[in-house]
Amino acid sequence: MGQVNFIDVRDDDAIFEGSGWDALVVVASDVMQTGVDEISLLADHGVKIDNRVGRSATMLFAPGLAGGRLILSPVLNSQDDVEDVRVFADAARAGIALALQAGAKRPLLLVAKESDTRYQFSAEVAALACGQELWQALESREAKGDKPAFESIGLLCSSDMSQSLNALEAGRILARDLCGTEPERMSAAAFADYCVAAYQDSGLKVCVIEDRDVLERDYPLLSAVGRSSFAVSRHQPRVVKLEYVGEGEIERTYFFAGKGVIYDTGGADIKVAGGMAGMSRDKGGAAAVAGLMKTLSMLKPKGIRVVSELGLVRNSIGSEAFVTDEIITSHAGVRVRIGNTDAEGRLVLADLLSHLRIKAEKAVKPELFSVATLTGHVVRCYGGYTATVENSVAKLSGVASSIASQGESWGEPVEQSVLRRDDYAKIVDPSGAADILSSNNGPSSVTARGHQYPAAFLLKASGLSEHGVQSEKPMAYVHVDIAGSATEGHPLYGKPTATPLVGLYKHMTVKS
Repeated sequence: MGQVNFIDVRDDDAIFEGSGWDALVVVASDVMQTGVDEISLLADHGVKIDNRVGRSATMLFAPGLAGGRLILSPVLNSQDDVEDVRVFADAARAGIALALQAGAKRPLLLVAKESDTRYQFSAEVAALACGQELWQALESREAKGDKPAFESIGLLCSSDMSQSLNALEAGRILARDLCGTEPERMSAAAFADYCVAAYQDSGLKVCVIEDRDVLERDYPLLSAVGRSSFAVSRHQPRVVKLEYVGEGEIERTYFFAGKGVIYDTGGADIKVAGGMAGMSRDKGGAAAVAGLMKTLSMLKPKGIRVVSELGLVRNSIGSEAFVTDEIITSHAGVRVRIGNTDAEGRLVLADLLSHLRIKAEKAVKPELFSVATLTGHVVRCYGGYTATVENSVAKLSGVASSIASQGESWGEPVEQSVLRRDDYAKIVDPSGAADILSSNNGPSSVTARGHQYPAAFLLKASGLSEHGVQSEKPMAYVHVDIAGSATEGHPLYGKPTATPLVGLYKHMTVKS
């Protein structure tokens, strides 16, 4: 899977020639003050002959140091009030890219410590950023041979980091592969198969639903989205069910619904004017959840149970395609009028959440999540950031705040939006024929509260609205919209980020 292999290095002598490492990559806000005399001397000499030293990633000829290569990658603007730990990620990516270009095979990464609490996980974030920088598309790896960029990356540190980082990165690689691969290579069936292979001997419970009768009975909204795709065997929908059970007494239970729209044509409300390009990335939510389950299976945190359902479907066009104005009854028994077939992701998620809701009724301290590249509106509002929208139960428990806090510390910032009564008003069916309306008939990006009101729809369509603060079984629910953060760079074919895998994992496993 193109795995990056991180190795803990405790011996400070590893920076020198003969240690087995062939480049030293230094990430620091002040490359002259790293605490290592040899580096300081070389940096002081370098700045006198090259103005780039201390301003951008620069390689110096360094006799006596690992591989004779010293790469100084400065952390810029770390003292600015608005900055966060991503400045270390930026510097690490620049440094590791230069090491790769220089021909290194075993670089050693040294991240200078900062006293600022914003940067308490700067070394870990820098290492994970190297993984993000080095990932290559699955199609390219399969065509050219799946060879890692480096044999390994050394982490010069005083604590054990590599096991956790390797597991997080393994999950992120799986998520990137699933999200970023074209829609034939990563069709619904291929997505499911890729997951099954990735989880082999993992200890996870894995089940794939592919029978059409079962899908139409148990996932009616999802099956409506995929109705036209059933005619093509390789495009037929799948639901992947996953479960992780940690050792010991279960203290909390987490449920994840992942949107895996393999390709979104818009359906009968077809995307026009080039709007379909990049729509193979509409499976980023399911991909992130799949990667999260991979990480859980490797690190095996105790005392938690995690149940996930991935809805994999192609929103195809054809004579069998579902259309606007149809009224379809969800798994929860809610009659849904289709407002726009291009608002298909919330239909997929609603059925998944309904199944998870039933399981959550008997679970210990349940928290439910939907993760999806859902709306253009969230991109219009927040650019490249993840947004959360939570119900009152989750708000009282501080769930979204916890995710945001962990995300901020680990380089996955989150914006917290609020669910309001206006959002429920938007899903009223004016005709009264259906219980709710799935959406309006305009793009979310120009719809007021376009990324907030889908959470109201999901609560109603899944039956979760019956589990509010005053109910016998309150259930915390958070909708996570990653339409802006699932990829970076090019707006259509940018590199998948696997966001918000790290923040969600830390939310579940770090004691508050």
